[in-house]
Amino acid sequence: MIERYSTPEMTAVWDERVKLALWVKIEIEAVKAWAEIGKVPKDAAERIEKKASISIERMKEIEEETHHDVIAFLKALGEEVGEDARYVHLGMTSSDILDTTIGVQISRSGRLIVDAVDELCEAVRDLALTHRETPIIGRTHGVHAEPMSLGLKFAYWWDELSRAGDVLALAVGGAAVGKLSGAVGTYANLDPRVEKRVMAALGIRAADVSSQIVSRDRHARYLNALALLGSVIARQALEVRLLARTETGEILEGFAKKQKGSSAMPHKKNPIKCEQLCGLARLLRSNAAAGLENIELWHERDISHSSVERVILPDSSILAHYMTRKFEAVVRALDIRPRTMLDNMMATEGLFFSGTVLTKLVEAGMNRDDAYDSVQKAAMRARETATTFREEMEKDDGVLGILGRDGLADAFLLERHLARTDEVFERLGIREIAEEREAALEKAAAGETGVN
Repeated sequence: MIERYSTPEMTAVWDERVKLALWVKIEIEAVKAWAEIGKVPKDAAERIEKKASISIERMKEIEEETHHDVIAFLKALGEEVGEDARYVHLGMTSSDILDTTIGVQISRSGRLIVDAVDELCEAVRDLALTHRETPIIGRTHGVHAEPMSLGLKFAYWWDELSRAGDVLALAVGGAAVGKLSGAVGTYANLDPRVEKRVMAALGIRAADVSSQIVSRDRHARYLNALALLGSVIARQALEVRLLARTETGEILEGFAKKQKGSSAMPHKKNPIKCEQLCGLARLLRSNAAAGLENIELWHERDISHSSVERVILPDSSILAHYMTRKFEAVVRALDIRPRTMLDNMMATEGLFFSGTVLTKLVEAGMNRDDAYDSVQKAAMRARETATTFREEMEKDDGVLGILGRDGLADAFLLERHLARTDEVFERLGIREIAEEREAALEKAAAGETGVN
């Protein structure tokens, strides 16, 4: 299922081979930085860069004995490098390469997800613009409220998704950091210049301060931003599910020519993609909770977070990317039925105009309580009889005496409920956001967002 909407770029970010390649690169860049400073012979650094490679099979073989992945990695790397291996991992601790690698992985995966959010926003924005003037009944408590523009509903989606993208961009910038500061973050056996040059080579920034590790509140923010994005998508997927019910039938998932809905009932067209998205959001939220638990570590660190984040960071990143791309496909294929929307709206024989009638009566000078009682009584009679709400209102001499027939008729104009839609669109600025998001990511990476 996930393979269809995930990309090779995203799955590669968290691939074991790619991770180990980053470990090798970090060690190479550190040796090169030491050589520039003058602590490692330049010819040794050149030889290390040429020879440095890792056999995963050999590393796993060593790990069976050492029960320590980084030591196994260094030993396997040392077998390839030879005598110059004494310059590898100079002054560093395991978390220097582990956390720096995580910073790169979050940077790469985060950008892919942000790009996917931008594409989803584009799809939703297109629907908002297309359906500015398409009327649909608004619902509160699941019950008909007042008419609205379908485009406004999609504009609301767009606004939610845009904010989720902003939060994610900020969180990615805050978590895309590394550290080469040694066993407890003091640089006792490292030069801060080494850290700076390695991070520059990797395209991330160094944490302003670190212990043995980068603080896990950074990762928790990232995981919570993914959970927020997933929850926004799930809320919108739930809206599709609700509008797709037989009793509603206003917006349905696209249905492929050879698609089947049920093994027992050939007539079924179920909103299965949106149901899947609602379910998957629960995983993102549970992983975010685990990320919050990882913040609490003993002193400069313990290892209780390590096993957890090896699961939740790749899983949440890949899952959020999958959900975003899948929902974009759902949005672009929606079966939108304006005629059914209008039929459903009119099923209550104009009851949704009650608020406008009430407002007009109050504006004309009628006591609000009296106006409310008059309108409510007419509405209840219309519910219980074969008459329309307007017909019942026209039977009220008090109302006609205040508004007149023309004034009452003015309260029953559907256009009134769509008239301000353009103002909302203008206020939102339904705009291109990809460039703005890229700028936010760059500022975050440069440490200009206030996230330290």
